[in-house]
Amino acid sequence: MTSVIPVLVALEAELPYDLPAPYVKIITGVGKIKATIAATEAVLKYNPHTIINMGTAGSLDPALRLGVHEVGKVGQRDMDATPLGWKVGQTPFSGELWLELKSSDISLTTGDNFVTSRPALSSTLVDMEAYGIAMVCNKYKIVFDCYKYVSDFADEESTTDWEQNCADGADEFMKILSNRRE
Repeated sequence: MTSVIPVLVALEAELPYDLPAPYVKIITGVGKIKATIAATEAVLKYNPHTIINMGTAGSLDPALRLGVHEVGKVGQRDMDATPLGWKVGQTPFSGELWLELKSSDISLTTGDNFVTSRPALSSTLVDMEAYGIAMVCNKYKIVFDCYKYVSDFADEESTTDWEQNCADGADEFMKILSNRRE
């Protein structure tokens, strides 16, 4: 029997469907802390071998258009200990700047801010939850699959674009789930 696979999503609007077994949808709320708490609770409740994150993201790459994309690595864009000699995005004394997930070329940085201009830490996509979930999965040695729907282009139009496009990736993500082999 396949164990439960939690699918973490910040908002119901991003994935307004019931999921087929073995998937269970968990609404995390917005931001790294809420996502980290929800991921930890999912680990304690389900002891999963895989956790999936689906959500919206802003694209910083004009060639990467609307659609669902699998993320290859995640970083934390709002960690800034540069006065202490660390790189932007690097948590002091932890070593790594990026958490590698897959062989995808798509990078994503997470921060507790809605991006409307290019951040200091360069990446393909930006969001507000994935890094926290990735850290939990890394700690507990759980496979982390991260899918992001490009809802906007992290520019002066991003707030309007996100509001208009927030739910548009749900159908495409459901097709991805139906094609997965667990």
